[in-house]
Amino acid sequence: MDLALPDDLPSELLRLAVPHEDVNGVLAARPEPGSPQWWLAERCAHSLVSTMGDLDDPPPFQPLPELGPYFYVYVFLAALPHTRRYHRELGIPEEVTWATFADLGRNMAVHRKRHGTGGLHAPHWFMLHARGILYALGRLQFNRGTTGPRTAAAIEEAGVPVGPRRLALGVHVPDLYGPLTPEACDASFDRARRFFPRHFPQEDYQVMTCGSWLLDEQLARHLPADSNIVAFQRRFHPLHRFDNAETVPFVFGVDAADPARLPRRTRLERAVADHLASGGKWYGRIGWLRF
Repeated sequence: MDLALPDDLPSELLRLAVPHEDVNGVLAARPEPGSPQWWLAERCAHSLVSTMGDLDDPPPFQPLPELGPYFYVYVFLAALPHTRRYHRELGIPEEVTWATFADLGRNMAVHRKRHGTGGLHAPHWFMLHARGILYALGRLQFNRGTTGPRTAAAIEEAGVPVGPRRLALGVHVPDLYGPLTPEACDASFDRARRFFPRHFPQEDYQVMTCGSWLLDEQLARHLPADSNIVAFQRRFHPLHRFDNAETVPFVFGVDAADPARLPRRTRLERAVADHLASGGKWYGRIGWLRF
C-alpha cells in the first residue's frame, strides 16, 4: 500500500490527543517520500491493514531508536483511515472510534511520563487499536482475543466453558485517565457486555481476563479495604501470578529511575515504595470473570 498521510497533519495529531509538546517533533520527523524510512513505514502499515480484524497477531513492532522517537506514529497515521473504515462497516460509533484512537496520544504522554522525553511508549501495543482488536469503552479498554491453555484450563475447572477457540476479552486499565472508581468500571463492563455481541456476534465470549500488576494480591495488604484498586481486584477470580516489571514505572514514571529515592506522595506510592524498601517484590497476576 502507498503511504498516505493526513492533509492537515497538526489538526489530526491534536484529534488523536498527541501532547502539544510533541506536535512539532512529530511534524519535523515526517519521513521523506522515497526514503528508506518511507519504504519501511509503508510496509509496517501494510502489515496492520492486511491483518485488520484478525485475532491472529502479525509480528509485533520492535523498537527502532535509530529511526527516531516518532517513526511508528507515522505508521499508525497511515493505517488509521483503514481502521476507521473497518469500524464503520461494523457500525461502531464514531465516539468509540476516536476514544480508542486517542490512546496514541496517551501512550506518547506515558512515554514522556516515564522517560522525560518525546516518543511513543510500547508501539506494539497500539497495533491492537489499529487492527480493530481493542476498543476503549469508558474507563476501561477491552480487546478481542483468546486465552492461553493454562488459563483456559483453570477457568473450565471452575465450571465455565471457554470452547475450543478459547475466546476471551482482555481487560485493560489505561494510565492517565483518572481514578479507577467502581462506578466507572461498572459502566465500562456494562458497555462491553452490550458492545461486543452487537458488533462481533460471531464471537461467543464467555469470560473476560486481565493480566496486570493491579491484581497483585500484595497490594490489598498495603492499601485500605475501600481503595479503588482493591475493589477492582475483587471483581476477578485470581489465577497464577507472573514476574512483572511494570508496577514501579507505572506508578512513579521518571522517578522510578532511582529506586532508593522513590517519592511517597500518595497511598499507592507509599505502598509500592515501602514494600520494595522492606525487601519485597511486586508481581502481576492473571484474573478472570464471567462475560
